[in-house]
Amino acid sequence: MRRRVLAAAIFGLAGTAVLAGLGVWQLERLAWKEALIARLESRLSAEPVPLPAAPDPERDNFLRVAVEGRVGDEALYLLTSERPFGPGFRVIAPLASGGAGRTVLVDLGYIPEAMKGAGVAAGAAARVTGALYWPEARDSFTPEPDRAANIWFARDPQAMAAALGAEPLLIVADAHDLGAWPKPLRLGVNLRNDHLGYAVTWFAMAAIWAAMSLGLARGEARRSS
Repeated sequence: MRRRVLAAAIFGLAGTAVLAGLGVWQLERLAWKEALIARLESRLSAEPVPLPAAPDPERDNFLRVAVEGRVGDEALYLLTSERPFGPGFRVIAPLASGGAGRTVLVDLGYIPEAMKGAGVAAGAAARVTGALYWPEARDSFTPEPDRAANIWFARDPQAMAAALGAEPLLIVADAHDLGAWPKPLRLGVNLRNDHLGYAVTWFAMAAIWAAMSLGLARGEARRSS
């Protein structure tokens, strides 16, 4: 019977240690994520620089850049909604930069639904400032683009670049000189940061496990006596 009490105690301690360890790990992840967000936000507040020759997703994500070029004849429309305007589209267009000798993707900003098809000045010379952005991969719940209607549901640089004949490098504009529309949107770091909630959950589970294990050990001890 004493062995059963000892086994219950070991089982309880081991489970509590594992669950508490997961809580500590989530706190470490929280600190890492907060530091990452702070670093990316500092990049967004920096002065724009010329487009790097070989941008790196880890080093240059959210790097503010300035580029001049000519807007391509075609654009893609990413379904969105923006207060206070309502449903509309983000306009993704190719920008051929003569100085850099390359064509990149530029998210020029928001247009209302009624402006679809007339929301970008094709062939216009433009100066764009914004941030390099590598979106997360499209998940399985996001529909494929409706290419016939030219409506997209996710910023997919690879697919969009192939459709527009550009390299899969995306600049999200925070300013341009193409007029009021498309309207550049405020840039921000929208990384999910749920680690505190996960940590609280693991610590709560550790406390429940410890309480249940203590009750089990006490029950075994009473039976042994």
